[in-house]
Amino acid sequence: MTAQNEDSTDTTQALDDRVNNRSHRPNSQAFRDFVAEGWDRTPLDAQALAAAGFTPARRAKVSAAFPGERLVVPAGGLKVRSNDTDYRFRAHSAFIHLTGLETDSEPDAVLVFEPEDDTHSVTLYFRPRAGSDTVEFFSDSRYGEYWVGPRADLEAMSTMTGIATESSATVDDAITKDLGAISVRLVRQADVRIDSVIDVARSQVQADLEISEAGDAELAQLLSELRLIKDEHEVDALREAVAITRSGFDNVVASLPAAVAHRRGERVIETAFETAARSDGNGIGYDTIAASGNHACTLHWIRNDGVVRAGDLILVDAGAEADSLYTADITRTLPVSGTFTDVQAKIYDAVLEASDAAFAVAAEHVGREVKFREIHDAAMEVIAARLEEFGILPVSAAQSLSPEGQHHRRWMVHGTSHHLGLDVHDCAQARAEMYLDGVLEPGMVFTIEPGLYFKTDDLLLPEEFRGNGVRIEDDVLVTAEGVENLSAGFPRTRTEVEAWVQGR
Repeated sequence: MTAQNEDSTDTTQALDDRVNNRSHRPNSQAFRDFVAEGWDRTPLDAQALAAAGFTPARRAKVSAAFPGERLVVPAGGLKVRSNDTDYRFRAHSAFIHLTGLETDSEPDAVLVFEPEDDTHSVTLYFRPRAGSDTVEFFSDSRYGEYWVGPRADLEAMSTMTGIATESSATVDDAITKDLGAISVRLVRQADVRIDSVIDVARSQVQADLEISEAGDAELAQLLSELRLIKDEHEVDALREAVAITRSGFDNVVASLPAAVAHRRGERVIETAFETAARSDGNGIGYDTIAASGNHACTLHWIRNDGVVRAGDLILVDAGAEADSLYTADITRTLPVSGTFTDVQAKIYDAVLEASDAAFAVAAEHVGREVKFREIHDAAMEVIAARLEEFGILPVSAAQSLSPEGQHHRRWMVHGTSHHLGLDVHDCAQARAEMYLDGVLEPGMVFTIEPGLYFKTDDLLLPEEFRGNGVRIEDDVLVTAEGVENLSAGFPRTRTEVEAWVQGR
């Protein structure tokens, strides 16, 4: 038998530890003593976050909805992208909304509402800055200050958020104490570890899991519906996101010649947008759609690996996420060569007319009660009428618009509007009566985005229509006076778009 090589696999070493086999990390006592010395540990400067003046009112509404109950809102944890590398962190939107924290702040943090009489005390549990004499400081590549930079200490975080703070080392006890005597509601699926801690504690006190899960769902619903009406800070954050998005679209237009020349021109478009989104904001709010030609007829085309051909349309659906983590959501359909063909112009004008009709109905909320679903209905009336005019509908527009018809939806299967904010599809857990059947109120922000999609393999279409997809999407604020198009600074009419692409 031959001797084993020195580098043969050590089966006694834990799998989780083997990730460090590639590294030569110092670990002598002399190093540990030396690395702990001589660091300036002056507490980090801290100022109140921009949202700190608005978050108390948000938390007060949550507290009032669930008196006498403990509420647990986790930020979530880091998620592995590949082996020992993580995705860039973004906290759960409910956590962001209630704390005002921004960018990549506070993985593993948990916001806890503890009942006190008729109200709650609120505590933010998070991992505070570790001392330079700790192993974490120099050795932990996920959290250590030497590796990822300094974190706030407890006092600084409290100054930033206006919330009392504690170390996350104590959070498990805080969220499970007296569980048999107190009701606990949890935002589930934000942090799988916290989910497990609560589930184990519930099982130990033999809690009714069906009732507990229903309570968790009610908390998620309330936190989602709370964001249906944006406050002043949120509207300002959305304005900033739209402004960054405009810079990204200007980059897109400027990149069109390079995109045409590249074998994966859609990637050129995608990259052009994301340069502005990341340079001026936190990044993109969702995966950019850069869909040229027939790809524009695939609603969520995010592969973006196609060519960009002269004469085609390119549909770009993109939104920048500001540092506040609020995102814009804009779509523009551009003629790659700078001019719409006659058929492309017909399609574009039909979509623009549908958009204008939706805007007009939304503005009617000043004089009457307008439900959210009416925005979609107004756009569909135009879409059906134009498809009938084009000779595409197999029935009349009136027949198609009936509940028994809906033939026109073959060429626009998505809805016309969705709420917008911290999530690109914001308030997604709101009840239908609060969303689709909700009445428009000042402070609501949503998209208006009708479209028409004529796939190349759609044999029911005249050939000249095939391979063209058009969507026009704007971000809309409901005001006391009507509606404001937050993206009004973007070219929108066919003439404006052609001038934009042509550089005029």
